[in-house]
Amino acid sequence: MRALRITLILAIVLGGLFVLADRVAVGFAEDEAAGRIKSTEGLATTPDVSIGGFPFLTQVVGGELDDVKIDIKSYEASTGGTGSSAGTIRIDDLNAEMHGVAFNGDYSSATAGSATGSASISYAELLKAAKSGPADVAPGVEAQVIGLSDGGNGKIKVTVSGTVLGTKLPEPVSVLSSVTVSGDTVKVHADSLPKLGVQLAEGRIRSITDFQQKIEQLPGGIKLDKVEAAPGGVEISVKGSDVRLVG
Repeated sequence: MRALRITLILAIVLGGLFVLADRVAVGFAEDEAAGRIKSTEGLATTPDVSIGGFPFLTQVVGGELDDVKIDIKSYEASTGGTGSSAGTIRIDDLNAEMHGVAFNGDYSSATAGSATGSASISYAELLKAAKSGPADVAPGVEAQVIGLSDGGNGKIKVTVSGTVLGTKLPEPVSVLSSVTVSGDTVKVHADSLPKLGVQLAEGRIRSITDFQQKIEQLPGGIKLDKVEAAPGGVEISVKGSDVRLVG
């Protein structure tokens, strides 16, 4: 009995030491990965990285991690273009969960088999896209979008003000619009046309109310998947395969 008790105590102690060593190792790996991602993506702040699965050390020996979660509070994505036409759009709370993260022998690079995640773009940030075009968007039209907000039921409320065919709109006009994703582009399209108080072809009205915003170069090569309107802005789902984590 005494020998059995000693064996059990040793097993518990060794098991505790293994768990401690495993947690220390995973903490070091998370910090190292966070630093590399910050450097690779040119981030202003260090992202949060969480490595899932237990034990961590056996995953390392196998050369693949089960799950890695990354949280980037603020990310400046490219809106396309080159030179003076190049621009960025701020994405908030970009979260990605990566599965099957394989790394090479010297741990200099890691690639996830698949990834899913979410992010958000505020209406104030998206409004820049609506205002980015020329002031004279169509012959006789000098109106522009002056506000974006939650329209309820997954719609965006687009508010327009300005001058149409020489007639100044007596007050801002609002219309409910749908928001969708097409490739790397977020599109806003009016469900029904606003009443501007003057006769105007549909194409000219939509040159005011409808707009789109390209979003490129997301971390690791993840892509836009879905988008929907929310109280504070648009909520975006992202996904990808063979996503580069570091290296």
